[in-house]
Amino acid sequence: MNSDVYFHHVFVLFKDKAGVLMKQNKNGFTLMEMLIVIAIIAVLIAVAIPVFASQLEKAREATDLANVRSAYAQVSTEALLGDSEATVTVNLKQKQADWQSVDPVNIGGIVHSKSQGDTENWKGVAEPNGTCVVSYKEDYGIILNWSGKADPSTPKYPFNTNITDFFPLLYETEFWKNGSIKTNTNFEFDSRCPDSQYVPAITAAIEKLDKSLLQQPNCTWAYLGDGRDRHEADRYLFWTSLDTDKVGAGNKIPVIIQTGDGKYFVSETKTGTRKGKKYVTISESLTTQSQYKKILKKGEKFSSLEEAYDAYLKALGNSKYDSVRQSQS
Repeated sequence: MNSDVYFHHVFVLFKDKAGVLMKQNKNGFTLMEMLIVIAIIAVLIAVAIPVFASQLEKAREATDLANVRSAYAQVSTEALLGDSEATVTVNLKQKQADWQSVDPVNIGGIVHSKSQGDTENWKGVAEPNGTCVVSYKEDYGIILNWSGKADPSTPKYPFNTNITDFFPLLYETEFWKNGSIKTNTNFEFDSRCPDSQYVPAITAAIEKLDKSLLQQPNCTWAYLGDGRDRHEADRYLFWTSLDTDKVGAGNKIPVIIQTGDGKYFVSETKTGTRKGKKYVTISESLTTQSQYKKILKKGEKFSSLEEAYDAYLKALGNSKYDSVRQSQS
C-alpha cells in the first residue's frame, strides 16, 4: 500500500471517529440547563450563608456566656473566702453588639434585658472585641462591667439620630396653622388620649418621619405648654419609652424633655389621669409654667438628643423604677 492510500484510510477513520464523538456530545447539558443549575446553587448558598452566620454568632455568644458564668463563680468563691477585691476579665468572642440569641440574659441570677440599661449589677453592653470585667462589691454583690469596640454596622441608637427637633411637625398640623391654639395658655396633647381631636393629626405627621424617637414601639409622648406667639420656650415635649397605660397612674417615671427652644432635659414625672378619661397621662396635671420649670430644674440638661437618651436609659435602669419596667413585660 502506497503512502497516499494509507493516509487516505487514516483520514477517513479519523473523520468517522470524530463524527461518533460529536454525536455522543449531543446528549450532554445544554447552556440553559447549566445556567439553571448554577442559579439553584446560588440561591442555596444565599440562603445558607446567613443561617450559618447566625448559628456561628450564637455559638460565640454561648461561649462568652459560659466564660462569664465561670468568672462569676470564681469571683463569688474568692469573695466568700474573704477576697472582695478579686476580679476576672473575660475577652469576648462575639462579633455583634449585645445579644442575638437570648433576651433577657441570666448570669448567676443577674437577669438583664436589652432595653433595661445599666443597673447596680450590670454596666454597659457586650460588644465586638470587648471584655466583661467581673468584680465584687459588698453593697451590690457581683458586678458585670461590659465594654468594647462598637460594631460600626450596628446603629448605636434604635432611632434616627438625624431627627432631633420634634416641634416643626407640630407646627405643620392644620389645627396649629389655623391659629386655634394661639389663644391657649396651657395646651396638652397626650398620645394615650383615645378621643383627642388633635392627637390623630400629630400622629399622622409623626408617621411621615423615618424611625424617629417618637416612633419607638410602645413609647408615650405629650406636647404641653403655652400656645401663644413668642412663647416657644414655654412649650415642652415629654417622652418615655414606657406605655403609661400599663404603668398606671400615680407612678414616677423617667422622661426626656425637649423644650420649644431646642433644649434637652432628662427628669422625672408622675403619671396621672384626667377627669372622666380612661387613659394614663405621661404627667399629672401641670397648669402653670412654674410647675414645668420645677420639673426641668430637678432634672439634668444635655446638649444633644443622644446624650439625653443615654442618660434616660441610665435613669430607667435605677432600681426605683423596677416596678414600672416590669409593667411592660
